[in-house]
Amino acid sequence: MLTAEIICVGTELLMGQVVNTNATYIAQKLCEIGVAVNYSSVVGDNPERLSECVKEALTRCDVLITTGGLGPTDDDLTKEIVSRVMGKELFYHKESMDKMLSYLKEAGKNMTKNNEKQAYLPIGSIILENDNGTAPGCIIEDGGKCAILLPGPPKEMKPMLEKALGYLREKSGMVMKSRVLRLFGIGESRASALLDDIIKNQTNPTIAPYAKEGEVTFRITASAECEEKASLMVDEMAEKVYAIVGEYIYGEGDDNSMEKVVVDSLNKRHMTLATCESCTGGLIGQLLTKVSGASEVYGFGFVTYANEAKMQLVGVKKETLDAYGAVSEETAREMAEGARRVSGSDIAVSVTGIAGPTGGTEDKPVGLVYIGISDKNGTEAFRFVQSGDRERVRKKSALCALDLVRRRILG
Repeated sequence: MLTAEIICVGTELLMGQVVNTNATYIAQKLCEIGVAVNYSSVVGDNPERLSECVKEALTRCDVLITTGGLGPTDDDLTKEIVSRVMGKELFYHKESMDKMLSYLKEAGKNMTKNNEKQAYLPIGSIILENDNGTAPGCIIEDGGKCAILLPGPPKEMKPMLEKALGYLREKSGMVMKSRVLRLFGIGESRASALLDDIIKNQTNPTIAPYAKEGEVTFRITASAECEEKASLMVDEMAEKVYAIVGEYIYGEGDDNSMEKVVVDSLNKRHMTLATCESCTGGLIGQLLTKVSGASEVYGFGFVTYANEAKMQLVGVKKETLDAYGAVSEETAREMAEGARRVSGSDIAVSVTGIAGPTGGTEDKPVGLVYIGISDKNGTEAFRFVQSGDRERVRKKSALCALDLVRRRILG
């Protein structure tokens, strides 16, 4: 397996003026094709320190990827430093200059003297054209090592990285296959503990956990001589994971989400959903309506923040509110039943709780949330105590509500 190191160049990154999203993006993309990232660092626009970082990186990795320092100014020195360390001279690349001139003309900008610096590239390197800026990237090969130099701006870096990934796939001589499993209702530490034996003994395929807002994902990646063998290896590993934590897996794929799974499941079964929200204030509806096809299954969303709204819009009884309060199992049940009755939907889900940071009591602390769900088979309400700040409580509650809908659809 190829090993890689990432160096992001730029004093603005060290000073916190720019958030370094490049390292995360590159690491994720390398993981997808089975390239192991062992080190990642940030260095300022200092030639001595950058030279030291490059030299050290090339002693311990197969592939060095840099971002930044390819611009026209005097402190843009990544290309010059890496070329020097790898013993490569720079030459004038007319095609890069012509492309730069064309790009600047289309952008309505004038060519300046310092832009010419960007047209000088390492002799023998593979040129990576920049379709979104002026700085070309390149791949430098030397003694079994390679350095891939990419621009810093993400809009330029990401498309260029895709070109470099094709090179790395060919270099590895292996076919990579990945599968992403998405879990909800379990934390990363708990999921990892349950899968501890698999994770500890992994070689090929590899399994890597990622904690996201309210969910956990596991990416399974296998490398093999052919696509069929790699796919089989991934499937066998996925079966083991499903056997242990399958009850928490709600979907698969990088682009999937809880709301998409719910909308797709409703569409598949020709079912409709209504929502009745208090503390989430319409967040569930917002998540659902981000998904294409939501209009076919989601027609009614009630935001009943005040008790009067709960009574007037979905028929929650005053007696229920007086006896149990707005944040209660009884109120959540009546909210869900009322939303289903008024809308005529197949399923209705409700949320009522205390998002904080104020409003909690000893009996009803901040983070206490009740979620009701109602369909033709009856109505239930579930109690949750969410942790975190106000927005986290709201987001986690919305996802919990969608997960309950998903489970109810599946029976």
